Amino acid sequence: MIEHTDLDYADVGLMVGLEVHQQLLTEKKMFCHCPAGHYTKDHDATVLRHMRPTLSELGEYDGTALMEFKTRKNIVYLLNHENVCTYEMDDTPPFLVNQQALDVAIEQCLMLGCDIVDEVHIARKQYLDGSIPTGFQRTAIVGVSGKLPFKGRELTIIQVSMEEDSCREVTDKGHLIVWRADRLGIPLIETVTGPELHTPEEVEEAILLVGRVCRSTGHVRTGMGASRQDVNVSVRGGRRIEIKGVPKAGWAPKLVHGEAVRQVNLLKLRDELQQRGFKTHEDLCIEHRDVTYFLKGSKLNFFKEKHWADSFDEQKPTTELEKGKGPFCIRAVKLSGLAGTLSWPGQPGLTFAHELAGRVRVIATLDQQPILLHSEKWPDYELSKQELDRLRARLKCTSKDALIIVWGAEQDTVTAAGEIRIRYEDALDGIPNETRQPFEDGSTQFERILPGPDRMYPDTDSPPQRVIRERVQNLQDALAPPPWVREERYVQAGVPLPVVYFLIRRNGAALVDTVVEKTQADLRFTGLFVGEKLKGLKRAGIPVDAVSTERWCELFNAFVQRPVLKQVWWVLATEMAGSPEKTIDDIIADGGFDRPTGGWQQQSAEKIHAALEDCSFVSTGQQLRFLMGQVLDDLRGRVDASEVQTFVQSQMETRL
Repeated sequence: MIEHTDLDYADVGLMVGLEVHQQLLTEKKMFCHCPAGHYTKDHDATVLRHMRPTLSELGEYDGTALMEFKTRKNIVYLLNHENVCTYEMDDTPPFLVNQQALDVAIEQCLMLGCDIVDEVHIARKQYLDGSIPTGFQRTAIVGVSGKLPFKGRELTIIQVSMEEDSCREVTDKGHLIVWRADRLGIPLIETVTGPELHTPEEVEEAILLVGRVCRSTGHVRTGMGASRQDVNVSVRGGRRIEIKGVPKAGWAPKLVHGEAVRQVNLLKLRDELQQRGFKTHEDLCIEHRDVTYFLKGSKLNFFKEKHWADSFDEQKPTTELEKGKGPFCIRAVKLSGLAGTLSWPGQPGLTFAHELAGRVRVIATLDQQPILLHSEKWPDYELSKQELDRLRARLKCTSKDALIIVWGAEQDTVTAAGEIRIRYEDALDGIPNETRQPFEDGSTQFERILPGPDRMYPDTDSPPQRVIRERVQNLQDALAPPPWVREERYVQAGVPLPVVYFLIRRNGAALVDTVVEKTQADLRFTGLFVGEKLKGLKRAGIPVDAVSTERWCELFNAFVQRPVLKQVWWVLATEMAGSPEKTIDDIIADGGFDRPTGGWQQQSAEKIHAALEDCSFVSTGQQLRFLMGQVLDDLRGRVDASEVQTFVQSQMETRL
């Protein structure tokens, strides 16, 4: 068992692959004419729906769909007429696929060297968690078999797809989940890598690299929620586990490490169960019983019906949608011969009991913390041991048996008992196929059973879209350089690598390349100007993003012709952002930076000698800095600072 952070990733055979999702910067959504990226906080209408699974083309039900159906969720959608139409609610067929989105997807494929398909075929991917009102997501493969330069080797790109984004979750409590539909239908691309990453640090680096490829096109959205990644993790002897919707690359190392530890420990639990004689599902003896009356006098609030009822706001019109069926019930689940397994280590700092709690929370919808109690970590309170002993005696538990308590609506507690058994059945096989929800501390929780191929089927509402060679070639001709090409060129010019990454992520590299090409400006100065100086002005509230590329080229032309103007870059850039009607020449003139510089030495000499009379600094360096401050006020942007410094030093030597 592994309880600490040490883990030899090569020894356990860690393999990780990525699915990087990136929203596209399009005007409209993918299959309708609603505006993309228009988010709202209020709504005009609500829609209540229930999802039911459908058979695949081969006449099979997808396991995930059956699991979601078991939750009996009431799904509510919050709609705003500004960003939702009848298509999103599945009341009208889709429009033809957004051609702007298809172009961006093709650009991504070209960046990655993928083979682009001759025809784009739209498929339906079934989702019954409520995130998409139709119950399925429309998706299409655009390119396959690409390569990505990565740490001295090539990372395989299995495919690039484009698909529509899902709703935003508002709340999820009990049997009610609420979604806001403003994000629904925004086009995004999914870049899928091979399982060729072998350390948590490599996973973070690969996420950032794929992100820089996406952003190099200049046609993707940025900001929180614009990109998300699914991280697929397995160890030798385990199975692929999908950590769904990781929002930041920096979360990945802890998540991957935690999942690797979890899988190693689950494999050891499998071996332990087999050693105890649990070879097949039939060997498990898991019984449950209603013990509500027996625990009626318990001091634990969890076991009081009023405490459970008070968790629902009776003033809300949706309260009845949150509650399950049947009266309040406390159910005991006896695990024969399974003592010690509930405290078996799983993720770092967590146990197998947390695995069970995840299933109970999601599928049985018993989400009142702490989800469940068990005999290996019973709450410490007065008479607690006696209460547990009486409970174990009532269920005829021996020292080899474990005990779990769940509570809530009666039907949900029965579902919970069933899920506990199913999770133990999965434990006999090692690692269950799961999708897991990530948290910033590196832990994950069960989200749903990992979907299989049975959830995919053709979309008969959408005709195939032919991709002609001329279209691809036109996009290729206008394509920006790949990030690794820019990175090498910028670093050779002296731009620090963190600044280079920032420029590519924030689309500043396109501005740098255009300015350098059109004005012959120095690449290092231009890169630092856009990547550091403008970033500082933006943080100070200066609207530099409103300045056009043409205006920046005008400024850099002035820098090239009169390098001394670089000394007052912040004055010129701030005025450009605040006074777009002014020309660069007007801004320079208004600042007095075009005044003649003849005779400045005589005026400066008088200032220097007067200042030296009052100067109390002892060291030469302090004196120099003080005098430069006195003299440069009138000369900055008109006379080169190095020339001024030489003159000040000569005057200091004359005085000595």
